[in-house]
Amino acid sequence: MRIAQIAPLYESVPPKFYGGTERVVAHLSDELVRRGHEVVLFASADSETLAELVPCREMALRLDKELSWDLPAHLSMLAEVRSRACDFDILHFHLDCMHLPMFADLAHHTLTTTHGRQDVKDLRRLYQLYPEFPLVSISDSQRKPLPFLRWVRTVHHGYPKSQYTFSPEGKGGYLAFLGRISPEKGVDRAIAIAKRAGLPLRIAAKVDSADRGYFDNHIAPLLDDHDVEFIGEIGEDEKSEFLGRARGLIFPIDWLEPFGLVMIEAFACGTPVIAFNRGSVPEVIEHGKTGFVVNSIEEAAEAANRLGEINRAHVRATFERRFSVEAMAMGYESAYRAVLGLVDGIRPERFRPVREGAILTPREVTPAEVPIAAALAAEAIA
Repeated sequence: MRIAQIAPLYESVPPKFYGGTERVVAHLSDELVRRGHEVVLFASADSETLAELVPCREMALRLDKELSWDLPAHLSMLAEVRSRACDFDILHFHLDCMHLPMFADLAHHTLTTTHGRQDVKDLRRLYQLYPEFPLVSISDSQRKPLPFLRWVRTVHHGYPKSQYTFSPEGKGGYLAFLGRISPEKGVDRAIAIAKRAGLPLRIAAKVDSADRGYFDNHIAPLLDDHDVEFIGEIGEDEKSEFLGRARGLIFPIDWLEPFGLVMIEAFACGTPVIAFNRGSVPEVIEHGKTGFVVNSIEEAAEAANRLGEINRAHVRATFERRFSVEAMAMGYESAYRAVLGLVDGIRPERFRPVREGAILTPREVTPAEVPIAAALAAEAIA
């Protein structure tokens, strides 16, 4: 298939530092190329990809020191995509809802991955105006606020198996917090959990300007303890060591997290995760096998002292089976075929026929992919 991947412009693809959506788009685009598809990536010019890159802005918005505005930047990119829409079998959007009005007449040749939270009241009204768009959720729980939409399937995020190094033991002995400082991410609860468990905590997190006041007023005063170390934002090349040396990752969220990439980053290192029972957490963590799903600081502290019960080799094997980039790409190939199959049955005259030579049937599954395919089939049945 010839596939357009349309990424947000907030970060490069992949991002230099924090940026989950853009990182997922990077891995998916490269894997689809490896699997024989023609992929064109619409993203900022500082992106790096195996796909054909269409630069839609000279640099990602977050790293641009000049005065910038995200809305015209994305609208300009969408105009470029629209002008080239007939070149593709499918347009895969990663912009949540921004593209809906501009591509309403081409909805049946699109797929939209909803990367963000869906429990926002304005989304319900918007999607009611555009119910024909096929959507992919990144967890089953993400769908719950808007169950009436045209969900094609759930595709969990995935990473290359070589991205992170497996650590058979957490030699650093500390608990880790990795992500972003904001009230809903729960770094204050991570500190409370570590103190209650009597374990050191290392915090690798970015502080956005919007959350600087929260950090200064609520988090900084909690960092006086010598057993709590704030490292700041770390790069991708530092994550393996940071996560791999940890006894476990603390993920004490207080919101309906649509997925939580940091959980599978930890899994890739063999590091178990202790997470609060919100959003996608029960889908990602196998309680007692890859970590612990908890409901309070007290339960989390108790789980922290049980992390030694977790087989880190099993944690890594779970990552390879359920959350590898191969598993993610196979899930999206299935979604693309589902969308284009529906088009074949109902395509109005204004829709271009599927490009001659497009590969709509699955390629042969390799022996290495057999357990991944079986896991995807089991999840679909469930």
